[in-house]
Amino acid sequence: MDTIFTLLMVLIMIASILLVIVVMAQNPKGGGLSSTFGGASSAQFGVQRTNDFMEKATWTLGGTIIVLILLSVVITGKPSVAAPSAAQPVKTEAPAKSTAPASTTTPAQTPAAPAK
Repeated sequence: MDTIFTLLMVLIMIASILLVIVVMAQNPKGGGLSSTFGGASSAQFGVQRTNDFMEKATWTLGGTIIVLILLSVVITGKPSVAAPSAAQPVKTEAPAKSTAPASTTTPAQTPAAPAK
């Protein structure tokens, strides 16, 4: 379990660092890398494509981070030892009635003593 958790945390950190780099490379006014590669005008060839790539990279990395976090919670969030369930009363049964086996001989009767 620890290796999976470590792997997911490393992937989340890598994706987070990449997301920071992509967001910092963007210009809030629409310039960013597109102005570096294509000039200030957005009508030049290839400029709009750079903005689309940066926006898609931002959304993809953000979604990847969310999926990795949810996956790590689902995989590593399960307890390793099952929690005891609610105490249920233990059913105790009364012992079965023991019946004497039927005898084939009748017991001998003692003669009654005469009353005095």
